[in-house]
Amino acid sequence: MKSRIPDPSRRRSVRIRRDRPTRRSPHRSPIIKGFQLLAIATTGGAIMLASLAGLAFLRSGSRFMEGVKVALTPQPPEQTVDIRTVVIKQVREVSELTTAVFTMEAVVPTQSSRKLGEFTIGETSLLYVAYGEVRAGVDLEDLTTADVTASETGRSIKLVLPAPRILGTELDVDRSNVYDYSRGLFNLGPDTAPELQELAQKEAKLKIEQAACEQDILGQANDRAELVVTRLLQSAGFEEVTVETAPAANTACEALS
Repeated sequence: MKSRIPDPSRRRSVRIRRDRPTRRSPHRSPIIKGFQLLAIATTGGAIMLASLAGLAFLRSGSRFMEGVKVALTPQPPEQTVDIRTVVIKQVREVSELTTAVFTMEAVVPTQSSRKLGEFTIGETSLLYVAYGEVRAGVDLEDLTTADVTASETGRSIKLVLPAPRILGTELDVDRSNVYDYSRGLFNLGPDTAPELQELAQKEAKLKIEQAACEQDILGQANDRAELVVTRLLQSAGFEEVTVETAPAANTACEALS
């Protein structure tokens, strides 16, 4: 048997098949696309919020830090105010309004003499006309918390005023003057004008104080203080106000009586 020798001129055509890459479908799944859009939107929103927060922090960074500091700092305990102390402070501010003033003119004669043994050889007289005033009142600086009683609700209050007293007696030196001064016949009386004038001024003060006491200046001071303090406390918001006055004691008026 003869073997076949392949004819070189006769070639077989061999096709080589190459696998082509499969193309993905241009249309994606709607569900996947929705998740992708949601992820993009969420990421963008987070970035926007972070940007806004950063901008707000830059604008109010100091206030933010102060707020953090206040939040971390323990707050002190709440303090209560003694209403009696507040009332005393308010009442003391109107102390001058509770003063009663009495004015008067007094004519005071004074004299001195010159003697030779038991005989008077000359006499000097001085007549002084004095204008003065007496001030009496309640010294509200003497108020203490023991003199103030307030209700638990703070709507009613009771206050006991200190006793009235003479605050001072002053002469109006511009209006007061020496009306007459005489050293007697042949001017034999002693030349004691300054001494006699000083004596007259002291006597004038006593006379004016005595007249003021007779006109019940201390009672007027009590009435005035009661009225002023009552109106003050009512204007401060108290619905029920009781102001008690104290009788005058150990005053200049008692010394003069």
